[in-house]
Amino acid sequence: MNQLPPDIRAAAVFLRGNLSGLIRFDTEYMPIRVVLAPDGRIVASVMESMLRSIDCALYLPEEPNNEEDDVLQLMVSLERFEEDGEHGHLADRWRIYHGDPPDVRWALMAIDFCKFGTLAIDGEAMTSPNSLSDDEAAVCRLMNQGREADLRALALRFREIEIEAPRMVGVDPLGFDIRGRFDVVRIDSDRDLVSGEDAIAFIDELLASTE
Repeated sequence: MNQLPPDIRAAAVFLRGNLSGLIRFDTEYMPIRVVLAPDGRIVASVMESMLRSIDCALYLPEEPNNEEDDVLQLMVSLERFEEDGEHGHLADRWRIYHGDPPDVRWALMAIDFCKFGTLAIDGEAMTSPNSLSDDEAAVCRLMNQGREADLRALALRFREIEIEAPRMVGVDPLGFDIRGRFDVVRIDSDRDLVSGEDAIAFIDELLASTE
């Protein structure tokens, strides 16, 4: 992953930290949960009417805490994929983050345009492949097989959220994701992580800072 310009990095960090929001398709609005595919596109369980719409937008998060809080607006184009087809593993990835899907239809969403605060960002600039995707499974396995207490401590220290049975479900250059019972907790990195080993080192640095 190339170093992102600060403004685009801020928008990318916000996107990865807000995986629940609203989708507008034509004139309808519905809650939606998403994950990021390794190539940077967005994955979601969707309704047939969403797939047929030619005018779709995502608003993340669904309910900002305050009127002044940021909202990420993404114009997106939906591409259907089948669970038993080439991209079926992305449906599994969505389930790892969110559990049972609300629908049996699936979509890959290409980002066409992004609005974030006063910024207008081209969709291609917002579509950053995860350069740690080859290392992701190994890092998650390591953290989930004996380091659950560390994940619990990180969620409590940096997000003030208590998680009984935390599971690391994703890692990328901008941080990592911990799944709790009700939601996914995002821990951001203040530097771009360049490898699985670097991600583990960053986690150890965070833990050392809590001692």
